[in-house]
Amino acid sequence: MKKVIVTICALLLLTTTAASQTRKRTTKKSTSSAATTAAEAEAAAAKVARTEGATKVANQIKNLTTFLYLLGGVARSIETLDAAAKTEPSPTNEKNKAQLRQSFGDFRVGLDALEVYFRSTPALQPYYTKLVGSASGAATAEAQAAAGKFDQGGRTLLGVVGRLADVLVVMR
Repeated sequence: MKKVIVTICALLLLTTTAASQTRKRTTKKSTSSAATTAAEAEAAAAKVARTEGATKVANQIKNLTTFLYLLGGVARSIETLDAAAKTEPSPTNEKNKAQLRQSFGDFRVGLDALEVYFRSTPALQPYYTKLVGSASGAATAEAQAAAGKFDQGGRTLLGVVGRLADVLVVMR
């Protein structure tokens, strides 16, 4: 009887051991491929470019609004000095006018560079359509300042600031 029990136990052990040895093992394969990695890298690069572009637009807005804030007082004082000096213009006043004209020109140049940057950066090209025209608005303001119409030039630059703000809204 002991032999039968030992034989049955041995047979059971052998069959379970044999069955466990013939079982196939599977390993999980990695699901990441070169295509998804490249797409993720491209998306990350586009996000960085968009952030950089938005930062450049925000800097232009900050510079323009600071300038426009100061322009109001300066334009009034220039007009007052021009009215007071009916016979001969003040050299200081003429120097201030020249400096203001230069500032209007600098903004036009900066906005030209911003438009070129958006046009030449593939990730920013969808936003370029909203930005286009900013530099021409600044050129109009520059022409108005050259004609001595600083107040009107400032109002034109306010329109440019609005356009830049619209670009930021679209970019978020």
